[in-house]
Amino acid sequence: MAGYQNRILRVDLTERTFSEESLSKDLTHDFIGGRGFGVKLLYDELKPGVDPLGEESELIFVSGPLAGTNAQSFGRYKVFFKSPLTGSYFKSSSGGYLASEMKFAGLDVIIVKGIADKPVFLWVHDGQYELRDATYLWGLDCDDTHTLIREELSDPHIRVACIGPAGERGVKYAGIFSDRRACGRGGGGTVMGSKNLKAIAIRGNQRIELADREAFAAAVKEQIKECQNSPEFANFSKSGTQMGEFTNILGMFPTKNFQEGVLPNWEQIERTEYDKLRVRKTRCYSCMLHCGSITKMGIGNYAGAWSEGPEYETIWAFTGPVALADIGLTIAADKLCDDLGLDTISTGNTIGFAYELYERGLITKKDTGGLELTYGNNKPVMQLIRQIAYRQGLGDILAEGTREAARRIGHGAEQYAIQVKGLEMPAYDPRGAKSHGLNLMTSNIGADHNTGYAPQEIFGAPVPREVDRFAVEGKGELTKWNQDLTALFETGILCSFVPSMGMLSEEVYGRLLSAATGVADFSDPAYLWQVGERIFNLERMFNVREGFGIKDDVFPKRLTGEPMPAGPSAGQVFEAEPMLIDYYQVRGWDVKTGIPTKAKLDELGLGFTIGK
Repeated sequence: MAGYQNRILRVDLTERTFSEESLSKDLTHDFIGGRGFGVKLLYDELKPGVDPLGEESELIFVSGPLAGTNAQSFGRYKVFFKSPLTGSYFKSSSGGYLASEMKFAGLDVIIVKGIADKPVFLWVHDGQYELRDATYLWGLDCDDTHTLIREELSDPHIRVACIGPAGERGVKYAGIFSDRRACGRGGGGTVMGSKNLKAIAIRGNQRIELADREAFAAAVKEQIKECQNSPEFANFSKSGTQMGEFTNILGMFPTKNFQEGVLPNWEQIERTEYDKLRVRKTRCYSCMLHCGSITKMGIGNYAGAWSEGPEYETIWAFTGPVALADIGLTIAADKLCDDLGLDTISTGNTIGFAYELYERGLITKKDTGGLELTYGNNKPVMQLIRQIAYRQGLGDILAEGTREAARRIGHGAEQYAIQVKGLEMPAYDPRGAKSHGLNLMTSNIGADHNTGYAPQEIFGAPVPREVDRFAVEGKGELTKWNQDLTALFETGILCSFVPSMGMLSEEVYGRLLSAATGVADFSDPAYLWQVGERIFNLERMFNVREGFGIKDDVFPKRLTGEPMPAGPSAGQVFEAEPMLIDYYQVRGWDVKTGIPTKAKLDELGLGFTIGK
């Protein structure tokens, strides 16, 4: 079928074997690609209760049907796995050039299972597959791994996805990194490390066939016009998400482990300050936004530090949790996490958790190795990042994530672990934006803002309607709308910022898909919405099979019982119960269990999950 390369590569690391198979018509029609392929394959492949770090677990790398084309902002790949951090279904996404290189190498999907008897890396090049010795790479950081693999294979244009020391040592929130772009969340790098798989290297020169090149070219022109006409295009192209001001202005910038919503001196980390430090712009494959930046400190404590970023979540992760706005630390910590292979969101959140425990006397200098974890003192942060990555000292406990670390520490530490389903909360206090918070609570992978970002509350977007961010009424419907919209666009795989900023409509997206693949149904927005809802419900059913339900759609009591103390969101709590009931009803799920009903599953063609 056009648009796809019609090839899945299976790699068994235990047996050191490779096999290929074609995409099925049912898979492509019912799930389109990207996130749809990932959840369907993972659901079919994994047995209930499988150990995420065991031999039967799998990592599934997926590109999209529009990757490698000149459609804009589809240069993303996703990795699917059962998370060692949450025990749930998980998807993690990254940009750059790896997705397009997969397509050029003739692949839509790579499925990896088993455990190699020694460190290896997978070398994929135009239908040829090898497992190469990676013993000499084991222990190296991500930058050095990229460099040495390219030197070994004598090609600077090879695309690499690898892990750092954190993944090798089983840090539960280790990520997978490709040219400093991260599939960061949920522990994909941990799974990769458990398999002794240091990296995947890809190079290809194959052509991508399109069903109707003229119609596709016309749809791309429409897409470019829509993007350029968006009022957010200019700002996002200039600075991306390098901004610490927008949630501070709303009073929902999580500070002191979500105790407060405004960071003192936040002006020091607003976008104009990062603009001054920019060396050059960067971008993903075939993307006109150019939202990435190489940023470098020229003076101060972190003079010479640089990173490709930091983006908003990372800016928050190393300021809000420790209650100090230090632009230099955000850049230095971002680069260190990229090198060592750590998710910045979980790392910063976990460090903030440790700071609160220290402030409350639940851990002492004896536990921290002498580090003073007091708010406003960010000097220990870089050392804590290294300790986490190498599982040294306090870092060995923090490497488990806040939920498990709190269980081990005890003494009531659980109430200070700010997570959902085991996944640390990102940089939005849900008391200040109720639909955004409801998404964090109900996301199938845990507290992930990109599962159903609420631009209506965060940026005042008027689509599908204007909303009051503090209102409770109608937030179930809005949250479902945002979640299904995200899922349908991630079949492409479209960058999640594009629909959040209103830069692409479902109609034009459908024309791109249909022209690329020749599937008429893809041009129907109603069909795309159905696929988005199907994907979200199948993700839910994966988790139901693992024992998840209403008991896991919960926030820490701090967010539901402690009013925001000050700032533009002062007095707000998160009213979980009425919004959750509303959400379940809108979804067609049982309000007592949080499980999709038989009628809903049959409606979406997911009857095969009933009783599984």
